[in-house]
Amino acid sequence: MQSGRADFAHLLVFDVSRWGRFQDVDESAHYEFICRRAGVEVAYCAEQFDNDGSLLASIMKNIKRVMAAEFSRELSAKVFAGSVRLTHRGFKMGGPTAYAFQRRLVDDQCRPKGILTIGQRKSLLTDHVKLIPGAPDQVEIVNWILHEYLRHKSQATIARELNQRGILNSQGRPWLGKAVGDLLRNEAYIGVLTYNRKSRKLGAKVTRNPRELWIRKENAIEPIVHRDAFRRAQKIMGEGRVSIPEEEMLLRLRKVLMKKGKLSKTIINSSPGLPSMSSYVLHFGALRNIYRLIGYNGNQEWFDKYASHQRWAALQLSNAARLRDAFERLGRSATLNASTECLRIDNVVNVVFRVARCRNYENRPLRWTLQYRVRWPKGWVVAVRLDEKNEAIFDYVLMPSAWLTFSRRMFWFSKEVYKGRTINRFDTFEALSRFLIE
Repeated sequence: MQSGRADFAHLLVFDVSRWGRFQDVDESAHYEFICRRAGVEVAYCAEQFDNDGSLLASIMKNIKRVMAAEFSRELSAKVFAGSVRLTHRGFKMGGPTAYAFQRRLVDDQCRPKGILTIGQRKSLLTDHVKLIPGAPDQVEIVNWILHEYLRHKSQATIARELNQRGILNSQGRPWLGKAVGDLLRNEAYIGVLTYNRKSRKLGAKVTRNPRELWIRKENAIEPIVHRDAFRRAQKIMGEGRVSIPEEEMLLRLRKVLMKKGKLSKTIINSSPGLPSMSSYVLHFGALRNIYRLIGYNGNQEWFDKYASHQRWAALQLSNAARLRDAFERLGRSATLNASTECLRIDNVVNVVFRVARCRNYENRPLRWTLQYRVRWPKGWVVAVRLDEKNEAIFDYVLMPSAWLTFSRRMFWFSKEVYKGRTINRFDTFEALSRFLIE
């Protein structure tokens, strides 16, 4: 609509309620105004009035919009009340399943019907889901985590030991200290089912609810750990949350700097009596600002590299956006995914932009590297090659993503690597754009 390329003159809507049950009725009117400004008329098929801009139509539409918003509010209240009732009966209301648990599907008489795996959902309204202990080895891991924490091991240390043993979390990923902390705080392991810790009613932002608003059901799940041990772990975590004035935080950091002679994230997180790196960032902002406040000028080379990385990352997105705009000006479809820096053209072809840094080794030809990314869409890769000092753009290389093979999370290539293979090289971004568009 806003691009002015709509190839239709009328938009048929069943009724005002189906147009949108917005809590702010002005939002509904705004979207209709956008259509009207683009020359597209909105027609409400089931309404008893004509949407002709008359006074009567405007009054009726506003009344209907208020009714639609109220319908959503009432429905939200009913759904929440139903979820609370089912939680009190011991049924899980959704969300990710905690480590060492599995979801059992039961009918309306609580008779087991099977186990739901990741991605599966119940199909009948009368069916429900209950949490039960999972694999015995995972239950053993949970008890091991609790035991090690009670021995005063840090959450980060426990996560590191789990990863060294090759044990993955419930999402099949390596453990983080935060995930260990979440596990230690989860009352499901002592049989308590909890609901409404967070809420996002009527499309609002996610909010963390105070503990008094939580819906808790005791003995809804078979406990995995001993209640006394779990409570002792909660006490240890509670004692660890000590409020420290910001001046004291900086003073302690200066003392560590004087003792160690340098600072890093690892040093800060491992120093006794010092808040974590995340706490410092929360209070003082970026790491460079923290160092400035205590008069530390170290790690300047790292900061310069980080600034360079940020600059080239912005360039990748800028190039992808420029190419997207060029396709859209020609009336073609082009969507940009900022998280993957991937441009999808005509919903068929993927073009990914990556910066290739130059590696200059003595007595060897120049080589460039692309960093490995977990999400690497299939299609084409535009490698923005930098010069020998990695300070300016050397050229642009277009190659199929199927060619990319990574060694130690890096893809290496030079002018000789693809000898005999056809790759397209361009001196300017404009030349690359013309080639892709044609």
